[in-house]
Amino acid sequence: MKKKRNLPIIITILISVIGFIFIGYLYWSWHMEDLAINKPELQQVNEEKQTLTLKNIIHENEKFVVQIEAQSEYNTSTGSGFLYNQKGDIITNAHVIRDSEIITVRTANARIYPAAVIGIDKKTDIAVIRVPQLAGEKGLEMEREKPSEIGDEVIALGSPHGFQNTVTLGIISGTERNFSVEGYDYENAYQISAQITHGNSGGPLLNRESGKVIGINSVGTEDGTLGFSIPIADVLDQVEKWSNEARNDLLDFTSMDDLVNTINPDQFMQDSAYLIEYFFDSILIRDYVGAYALLGDSIQTTTTYSDFRKGYIQIINLDYTILSEEVTEDNNLITTVEVTIDTKLPNEEETKKVELIYTLTVAYENEQLKIIEMDIQE
Repeated sequence: MKKKRNLPIIITILISVIGFIFIGYLYWSWHMEDLAINKPELQQVNEEKQTLTLKNIIHENEKFVVQIEAQSEYNTSTGSGFLYNQKGDIITNAHVIRDSEIITVRTANARIYPAAVIGIDKKTDIAVIRVPQLAGEKGLEMEREKPSEIGDEVIALGSPHGFQNTVTLGIISGTERNFSVEGYDYENAYQISAQITHGNSGGPLLNRESGKVIGINSVGTEDGTLGFSIPIADVLDQVEKWSNEARNDLLDFTSMDDLVNTINPDQFMQDSAYLIEYFFDSILIRDYVGAYALLGDSIQTTTTYSDFRKGYIQIINLDYTILSEEVTEDNNLITTVEVTIDTKLPNEEETKKVELIYTLTVAYENEQLKIIEMDIQE
């Protein structure tokens, strides 16, 4: 009789064990198998997450790297800098802006703004300038804690010899380098294999894996084989002190009207080329907001951002070649661009290649370069 009473208990235990085993098997199966995504919008998000390439990293960070032009009574010098906070503050080297009377910055999308010095250390070669028009931008992400090690891959961004948006790659080839150059004392500097030349000074050094700023590119050897970068973690306390103490109403900025009136035709052509390059690169990287912001009021009035994005969202690859450039009598630049586009709809397997001719008109609008007209033909 006792055995019969225990039988239901035993059966219950066996069923529970089998049930737990079955549930565990299902859980394991679900995690081992890839789930099919049938919704196009989810598939689109999944595809965009898989496109994190070196080009994406460079494009996202170049937005916040600027070319700096510093003018004194006897000299004009160029260098680089990078936005690091939402106040419009830009980190650079002291030797880039030292003793200058007029400082201007040129962004990656060819916009030009006046800047003012809010802090400079003529011993350690660091400085911070402010551009109020860039306030609200997030800036680059700083590596505040983890020190870089020998062998870490790095990306150096800047404007060597005036060539804006230039990238060099390398590794950390040495650490804790101490030396002096032209009155500046560099301590604990990173030695890098990425080339640092005239104009690179003040630009950011990025960790290839994280994309965070690890240093300020400052000095290069004559033969270009070695560069040196100030660790960002060593100077952030001083930088943030300057930033917190600065007041815009006490700073001296150059007039925007003066800047636009002093731009020469060659600079206008160069800036326009940067603008067009930035427009197409933004579309390729799926930065539709950045591309749309380059359009003038006349285009944005007739084309909403949503419609603009729909026209480009299916693009998976894009190549372009500038065919011709012509400056009109009213100082606008008309550029003809041949564009080859590969598109692919979410539910299709094959890509479709389309060749288009873009005719873009670039001009100043509200004191900044914009694409004010756009004609597209097959």
